[in-house]
Amino acid sequence: MIKSRYIFLSIAACFIVSLSSCSGEIPSANIQSTSSTATVTETTTHSGHGSKAKININSAILSELDKFEAKLGISALSNKIQASRPYASPKDLVAKKVVTEQQFDQIKDMVTVEEVLLSGEAKDVDYMTKLGLMKGHLLVAKELLEQNQPKQAEPHIGHPVEEIYVDVEEQLNERKVKEFKTNLVSLTNLVKSNPTDAKIKTNLTTSMANVHGAIAALAPEQRSKPEFVLQVINGLLDSANAEYDAAIANGKISAPIEYQDSRGFVIYSHELYKTISSAMAQSDPEAHKAIDTTLTELLKVWPAAIPPAQAVKTPNDVTKLVKTIEENTQKILEKANTKTQS
Repeated sequence: MIKSRYIFLSIAACFIVSLSSCSGEIPSANIQSTSSTATVTETTTHSGHGSKAKININSAILSELDKFEAKLGISALSNKIQASRPYASPKDLVAKKVVTEQQFDQIKDMVTVEEVLLSGEAKDVDYMTKLGLMKGHLLVAKELLEQNQPKQAEPHIGHPVEEIYVDVEEQLNERKVKEFKTNLVSLTNLVKSNPTDAKIKTNLTTSMANVHGAIAALAPEQRSKPEFVLQVINGLLDSANAEYDAAIANGKISAPIEYQDSRGFVIYSHELYKTISSAMAQSDPEAHKAIDTTLTELLKVWPAAIPPAQAVKTPNDVTKLVKTIEENTQKILEKANTKTQS
């Protein structure tokens, strides 16, 4: 992401309300709408998902806005959308000359200005997904620093504090997690001012431990529950998919930062899956095999932190792999739904 700040992350809503074209059924998540807000509460049935949740152009993170960029093939569109906020209605994208009428027609079904308020499990998924995005950024930053590439590592160290922390801060306070913004800011400034300072490695390790500690604020039994972790993984892969799409042009990697962002998100998704892999193998070996195999295949798309000259797979190929994981996640959620109702 070529970026400023994350304002609000609705990934969890996307995965409580929807899982990429899984069915035409109305989701069981309780959505109460007013003229400007919608509340997504915990689904006690872990039921299936309908169509993708719309993207709030007033508050969506840049990786969400990148979906418009990918759909229309317009470079830096996500930044332009963000810079033209606020919007009173979706059609303001046209009125403010962010997109043309013809371009808006292609994305109008994806756009909303309605705020999504999360609670229950949806809120927990959202929380862990945000922290997972932080972790992904820091993982790829660590790789780049180890390869003596501080300039390339710099944006990935900056993104967690510049774009994500503000979005998760309220939840951190609610969950009584000790603030770690100070260390992230210090680390960011250090990389910018003195990229060879030995303190960078120590501060980075501390920042990663802080993110891990924030995740640990969730109950251990929840973090080990396959249907919960799979929703987080799908949120991370959804962002990775959008970033990868924005990184590729004519079969080549034209935006290294987006390539690296997506690499970090996929690596952390793979790490997360390892925590539930044994449980998945026992409870649903078929879905486990499909997800495990697909995640391994996805990892090959990013052979190294430094982008290759030619893209390993097309964005469409990556989307198909991500969809395979979403579809198998849907099976697990439906199975949990049936078990709860019986």
